[in-house]
Amino acid sequence: MSSFSRRNFAFGIFASTALAACSNGIGGSGAEVIDARVESTLNFMYETYPGTRDLANRAAGMLVMPLITEAGLGLGGGFGRGALKVGPSTVDYYSATSGSAGLQIGAQQFSSVLFFMTQDALLEFRQSPGWAAGADVEYAVSDQGDGLRAETTTSLSPVIAVNFAQTGLRLGATLEGIKYTRIIP
Repeated sequence: MSSFSRRNFAFGIFASTALAACSNGIGGSGAEVIDARVESTLNFMYETYPGTRDLANRAAGMLVMPLITEAGLGLGGGFGRGALKVGPSTVDYYSATSGSAGLQIGAQQFSSVLFFMTQDALLEFRQSPGWAAGADVEYAVSDQGDGLRAETTTSLSPVIAVNFAQTGLRLGATLEGIKYTRIIP
């Protein structure tokens, strides 16, 4: 006998979306696609927020997530794939997975770049089997459409996150976290 509930329905939709987002066919051109999206995202960020070029020049490394998609209705989740760049070279590929619970509804997409401002922060990230963004991440925010504010106190943080190019709308009050995991595209 099958019992149908809103919780089971929501979980089914969340699980289906998560599995669909994770698909990456064997023998596909996953690395080339991610690399092209990373370069496009960086070019857009540098043109739109010129102050990020200085952050990039001072950073030990950058994790570039060209597109993170989040959706939620009570329970929520998100997924994206990107690359870790040290200097001009891509050294690893990562996925970002998030989960949330609380009063929420909607969906959104955005780009995200984590700037690792110290070698220690970069090393800790690379040695971790799955790194969760925590309290040591400082978020630089755009206070105007054309400017990014990354003040001296922000630029002294070990990890600076810049989220931009947001589309969609997600409303609510939630508890959420995001985890970055190394992948082989």
